[in-house]
Amino acid sequence: MNIKNAQFMRGIVGTNDIINDVKAQIAFVGRSNVGKSSLINSLVGNKNLARSSSTPGRTQQINFFLIDQKVYFVDLPGYGYAKTSEKQRDKIRKMIIWYLTYSEIQHKKVVLITDAKVGLREFDIEMVNLLKDQEIDFFVVLNKVDKLKQGEVIKIVKDTKNKINDERVGVITYSSKNPINREKIIGELFN
Repeated sequence: MNIKNAQFMRGIVGTNDIINDVKAQIAFVGRSNVGKSSLINSLVGNKNLARSSSTPGRTQQINFFLIDQKVYFVDLPGYGYAKTSEKQRDKIRKMIIWYLTYSEIQHKKVVLITDAKVGLREFDIEMVNLLKDQEIDFFVVLNKVDKLKQGEVIKIVKDTKNKINDERVGVITYSSKNPINREKIIGELFN
């Protein structure tokens, strides 16, 4: 499937109204600097759609992108960035949890993105448990695999599956520089 049209709709923070219509929403979540925005840009074929930065923790709001007039891609702020204040980290964490569990959004899927070099960390495991507890359909993207050797990729995929401990949860490797599994991810998103 090709994505033909993607446009930024709105960024929300705090008590701003969330986009709440009949279209499904696919949320992208992960630690700061795992490449959420780059992944979204790569999937839609527009490197300027979602703002990406080499500085972690830049996304401080929930950003909505309308895809082919059918579904929203939702770029959630990155969690766990050490150089932000404890208050700011807590605010971001609460915003993510609110969106995923308390907002009345009908989620289609959640994409949990992690850096393949480091694998699932404490916050990622918390997110896995939250998604499983809430029975939210999700899969994991191990991003930036271009920086690993093939043996390291095999090891991190196995380690990730063991930590998730749920056969229903898929694990897909990816790199925005060499988007070899792009169609596989898009298939998962719209399946």
